Amino acid sequence: MDVPRLALPCTGIIQRMLGARDLPAANPSGLSAETAALVAQLLRRLQDQEQQLAEHGRVLAQRDQALAERDALLQRKDREIALREAKIEKITFELARLKRWKFGAKSEAMNAEQRRLFEETLAEDEAGLREQIERLRREAAAAAAAAAASDTTTKAPSRRPRRNPFPDHLRRVEHHHEPERTDCLEPGCGRPMTRIGQEVSERLDIVPAEFFVHRHIYGKWACRCCQVLRQAPSVAEVIEGGIAASGFVAHTLISRFVDHMPYYRQATINARSGVHTPRSTLASITGQAGAALEPLYEAHRRFILSCAVLHADETPVALLDPGAGKTRRAYVWAYARSWHDKVPGVIYEFCPGRGAQYPLAFLGGQDRHGRRWSGTLLTDRYSAYETVVDPRLYPDRLGAACAAHARRNFEELTHNGTSVVGLEAVRRFARIYGVEAQLKELSDDERRAQRQQLAKPLWEELKHWLQLERRLVADGGPTAKAIDYALGHWAALTRHLDDGAVAIDNNHLERQIKPWAMGRKAWMFVGSELAGQRAAIVMSLVQSGRLNGHDPWAYLRDVLQRLPTQRSSQIDDLLPHRWQPASDAAP
Repeated sequence: MDVPRLALPCTGIIQRMLGARDLPAANPSGLSAETAALVAQLLRRLQDQEQQLAEHGRVLAQRDQALAERDALLQRKDREIALREAKIEKITFELARLKRWKFGAKSEAMNAEQRRLFEETLAEDEAGLREQIERLRREAAAAAAAAAASDTTTKAPSRRPRRNPFPDHLRRVEHHHEPERTDCLEPGCGRPMTRIGQEVSERLDIVPAEFFVHRHIYGKWACRCCQVLRQAPSVAEVIEGGIAASGFVAHTLISRFVDHMPYYRQATINARSGVHTPRSTLASITGQAGAALEPLYEAHRRFILSCAVLHADETPVALLDPGAGKTRRAYVWAYARSWHDKVPGVIYEFCPGRGAQYPLAFLGGQDRHGRRWSGTLLTDRYSAYETVVDPRLYPDRLGAACAAHARRNFEELTHNGTSVVGLEAVRRFARIYGVEAQLKELSDDERRAQRQQLAKPLWEELKHWLQLERRLVADGGPTAKAIDYALGHWAALTRHLDDGAVAIDNNHLERQIKPWAMGRKAWMFVGSELAGQRAAIVMSLVQSGRLNGHDPWAYLRDVLQRLPTQRSSQIDDLLPHRWQPASDAAP
């Protein structure tokens, strides 16, 4: 039956006036069955179109979200590139300044010893800065390659400087490297390849008291049919293109920063074995190794600051002023995890001064989660630390004082044997320390409970006795000074009574500063701020390794060997408290 012509215009009018959703789904009154079927068909078609439009809208929304994420990624990449370029510019500026110092310093402004050490420091700094620039450029190249594939051109190999051959009497340890497969992998070939030669590279290494040479032999395999050459990839080293293997680099660093031997002594010792290592070579090795260890130092810093209780102290070192030809005072700031923490660690930071801005900056840095350090800081009563734990600025920090400093003031009174107050105070402190010695192996909660029960009454008796004695002592004398120091910092001195993780004194960190005191006697001064921070990097890792029971040379050698191939996400595995020696480590 033909559909009436008036039905479609009527339906269109109804659709425009009421919308498709307002039309009844059933057979409307007044319309024939055929017209009603046509209306239902049109409604279904409109619903399908609406679904398609909704799906198209969702696709567009997903596309907009993807574009927004891509824009955010590009912005982040732009910021990273800007930061990297700024760092490269800063390092380039440092290199230029080093060159000005090197060629512009007047010889009459320094004596012979100062000039020798200054030149060694310049060599270290230059090598370290160049290594940082190369690393940043490699990172930039890797980021560019990951962002967009581009055609690469073959770069002519740089000419290597000629070196003196290693003495024949040195023991050779050969390492043979062959490709995993020696059959041709070219399409349609598969024939066995023929060994046509080998490539040999030699690196100097050392076992204490013995030099030897790693002889890396890289077999060359070729398919005469396809004219294809193959050999195993070269072994990655912390110092690419140099003569030093990881063991020799570690030996140089240990001799420099643990044994505190200057380079001219190291060169003389090495020469006794027939090995020629000029001071400039040793300085370059140290500078490049220090730069390579910097990411591990930053990871170690995050680990130290993850502890809720920190020891802090500082010690002066002499810093050479090349323009004036004399030295000025700089400081090494030291931070250690609590003496009662099960996982020990210490870190040093070289700073040009002793102001509060240095510990504020070190402790104010944010961790991976955007949080700054909070907890209890155990120090002496130097005023800079009062700013660090100021409750008005840092309500999440507390200050604890060193009981050994308070006791030391009374010990000084007993040197001539005439101070009754000093002798009695030392005896009272001895009883307190006797209780503390019994609590070393307890947990923090158990230690706090025992301190409350056994030590707190002794501290209260000491305070009452000091208050009585202070009334009998004249102002201005050493006895009054000792008593005022103790009473004036009483809350900080007794902070450990309420927190079992806080140590009674700062002696733990003072023991970790002794290597710097020993070094001052050997090298007299630091040649530059970069050299001071480089020493802080190496000594932080080595001293923390000692605290965890590691041999300094074995730890540093293994770390330097694994560092070139270690993933950034796994850098924490090389930290002193987590390090495990490689099972296949060479001697």
